[in-house]
Amino acid sequence: MLGTILYIAGLVLAILAVLDILKKPISLVGKIICCVLVLITSWVGLLVYYLYAKDHIVEWFK
Repeated sequence: MLGTILYIAGLVLAILAVLDILKKPISLVGKIICCVLVLITSWVGLLVYYLYAKDHIVEWFK
């Protein structure tokens, strides 16, 4: 039961992170790289994205 809840929460957060990345004004290659990294790294990638990278992606991929 708890595993299912964590899985669904991770899935929802990953979808929201990918949608947020796709809205950023960066190149297509940058969007693909960020999306793949967030999806591959699971919870660690989500934490890094939401706590740090969300505000810095645009300057990284100028």
